[in-house]
Amino acid sequence: MLDMLPRLSLYFKNPCAFRHFILSLLPPQMPALVCSEAFSTFLHKHCPVVAERFSPTPWCWGGRLQTLVCALIKSRPPVLIRTVDGGQISLDWVDNQASHGYPESSTRPTVLILPGLTGNSQQPYVLHAINQATRHGYRCVVFNNRGLGGEELLTPVTYCAANTSDLERVVTHVKGLYPHAPVLGAGVSLGGMVLLNYLARKRSESGMVAGITISVPWDAQKSSDSMEEPLNWLLFNKYLTSGLCRAVTRHRKILEKVVDVDYVLKARTIREFDERFTSLLFGYKSCTDYYRDASPDKKLPRTAVPILCLNAADDPFSPQTAFPVNIVQNLPNVALLLTAHGGHIAFLQGLFPRGESYMERLLSKNQRGPFYLGAVGSLMSLINQEDINN
Repeated sequence: MLDMLPRLSLYFKNPCAFRHFILSLLPPQMPALVCSEAFSTFLHKHCPVVAERFSPTPWCWGGRLQTLVCALIKSRPPVLIRTVDGGQISLDWVDNQASHGYPESSTRPTVLILPGLTGNSQQPYVLHAINQATRHGYRCVVFNNRGLGGEELLTPVTYCAANTSDLERVVTHVKGLYPHAPVLGAGVSLGGMVLLNYLARKRSESGMVAGITISVPWDAQKSSDSMEEPLNWLLFNKYLTSGLCRAVTRHRKILEKVVDVDYVLKARTIREFDERFTSLLFGYKSCTDYYRDASPDKKLPRTAVPILCLNAADDPFSPQTAFPVNIVQNLPNVALLLTAHGGHIAFLQGLFPRGESYMERLLSKNQRGPFYLGAVGSLMSLINQEDINN
């Protein structure tokens, strides 16, 4: 007991840390599942992880520390990725030819992964998702945003959360190679925004059987406001803006044909970058217009396939005031799984959180559960029946 005194002293000096320490002594909390009653019953049957308790790492107080520690200490599983260059879009593949569960390549389920704002196939969370999927016998395809996958830009066009044309081409390409293989979309942060916007635009013609998102910023304007709070700017916004500027510098020769690159590189926040680059490149009158179009929250009613969305209430990128709880409650095909803690793309648990996180458990069991074959068919029948009854 005496050896705990220095630790307790630290927590007492930091009110936020002390609160988190006290919470860590309490029993693990059950995440809140927000969805229709029918979808809830379905998820509890086919994806029981939604009912499992989540115990955040006790010394990672608050979403900011969860997010930082996850980026620093998560181990990288050994994964060999074969790159297929489709011209302007780089796709990284793990075909998983050694799959025992799905030995037939033509019908092997495909997990299509969309990384975050400046991410690519080498991000730790992407590699862990690939590790989970391949263990269950699935094929993985990572959709690298233009200019971030190692390829050169052939045209002065990059990517944004509202533009889904590149994703549509990727899905068409994958389905063209394997027309009988079901595709599950898995989007992380900005990748989740792109995925949800795509599913809302394509509806029942998306080419996917279902989607799952992790740490989606539901309202781009509110996300930007949160990220400009002083501490969030120092810890996250400044770093991500630098990454965006580095990508512009790398492709300066072709991008300077359409934007003032020197002006863009002076951006100190993501919002300034979007004002000077993204909104201009994609034809928006203002950054506000772009953010309105990029936000997926109000588009959820237009989606047609099952979607499960994991968010943490202490995510500095996605404030809980933006969570579309009221919208989701009236939808038969969308579920929000909300944890009190977990940060952004972190969800660390256990005293030494280098292993599987809650996020990865969800990905693993979700892939095994509701989103393939008979389970998906039964859920879609249920959704169609509800539509008829309404």
